[in-house]
Amino acid sequence: MKQIAIIGSTASGKSDLALELALNHNALILSIDSLSIYKEIDIASAKPSSSELTLVEHFGINRLSPDENASVITFIDEYQRIRERAAEEEKNIIIVGGSSFYLKSMLDGLSKIPDYSPDTTARANSMLADLSKCHTLLRSIDPLYMEKITPSDSYRIEKMLLIYLETNIPPSEWFRAHPAEPIIEECPVFELKIDRAVLRERIALRTRKMVHSGLIDEVAELERLYGRAPNSMKAIGILETLEFLDGKISKYELIEAITTHTAQLAKRQQTFNANQFSLSESGEVDKIRTRAEEILLH
Repeated sequence: MKQIAIIGSTASGKSDLALELALNHNALILSIDSLSIYKEIDIASAKPSSSELTLVEHFGINRLSPDENASVITFIDEYQRIRERAAEEEKNIIIVGGSSFYLKSMLDGLSKIPDYSPDTTARANSMLADLSKCHTLLRSIDPLYMEKITPSDSYRIEKMLLIYLETNIPPSEWFRAHPAEPIIEECPVFELKIDRAVLRERIALRTRKMVHSGLIDEVAELERLYGRAPNSMKAIGILETLEFLDGKISKYELIEAITTHTAQLAKRQQTFNANQFSLSESGEVDKIRTRAEEILLH
């Protein structure tokens, strides 16, 4: 079994290339995308079509309800699932997606966390009612480590609080004593690049297609079923559509807002990818296809 990862900005063509490679080289696909992981969010996530999903088995898609929260643990579980299936069926693995933070976390590894007692969990749940107070407490205990965590980052604040309450030591000391171990090993990472002007036009075209394909109705139904509180309802494409449904912007302004915010996301993704990964190759689609095939064939 061989495995590769393809990263790149949104709308760069990663999913199309992954599907082509999977079909030609006996592979399964793991999608690492913070929105495609949710059921019922189909148009807003621009996830592969049902016909594409039947061509190649995908993991990391349609796994959570929109009112659940995705985390790196979600994608670790999906990676374990695809590893087992690939071993059973003697297939390769292609990892693809725009949420490269999760891929980076799995490549670098995660530190072992302590087993939390029921008392620790109950205390943490009570304290987390005031997230700001928890952040202040943790900052006083572990100031350097907590500089990297914002007061609104509920997921990481909860994790740090649980470690502190269970061990009675600063989280940074726990992590030093329990160094991270990689979840994914021997996985070349390829970055798919695309001309900025072409990317902007692709984003604009995709946004128009999303709106014309029923994005507004999809978001209205999601709001009816789940409200606006879930993290999934704060994603680009959904937030702007909620503004449209509130009568704050026109349909033209909706398309412009989604296009602009998606282009800004693409820029952040490009910066993250350039700074965080040791790349096996970076370039346009033909170059990445050639290098990926060399690995999958040998």
